[in-house]
Amino acid sequence: MTVRGRWLMGALVVAIVGATAAMLTLRERPRPVRATALGRFARREVTAPPNTRVKVEVINATKTGGLARRVTRLLRDRGFDVVKYSTSGVIQDSTIILDRTNHPEWARLVGDALGAARVEARPDTSRYVDVTVVLGSAWRAPAQPFSP
Repeated sequence: MTVRGRWLMGALVVAIVGATAAMLTLRERPRPVRATALGRFARREVTAPPNTRVKVEVINATKTGGLARRVTRLLRDRGFDVVKYSTSGVIQDSTIILDRTNHPEWARLVGDALGAARVEARPDTSRYVDVTVVLGSAWRAPAQPFSP
């Protein structure tokens, strides 16, 4: 093989490696999310206040199994400290966010993170939580990516 042939072969290898790297980089880039695909969840992601531990209790008051666990994951991903989740014996339609420690702004943040509108103040000093979430049948969880 001549010197010219070696240079052409080397240039071809460099071009193929560069094209492959560019394709992998573009494939891994997050895709833009359209507002119509996510509906009400397309707005900015609500997170817990920085340097503050907001303790949350989640109660599933629906017939859908595993909903409290799913909400627990959602809230923990957004920085809230979910200390307990359970299932209620009473079924209800609407989701209620209960402020337990006179911090209505924390209850509103949890409500905004879940897309729930109804926030009530029900102080209860015997509980170890700041906010209680009682999930109702009308609440719909956002779509989650597949994770095995």
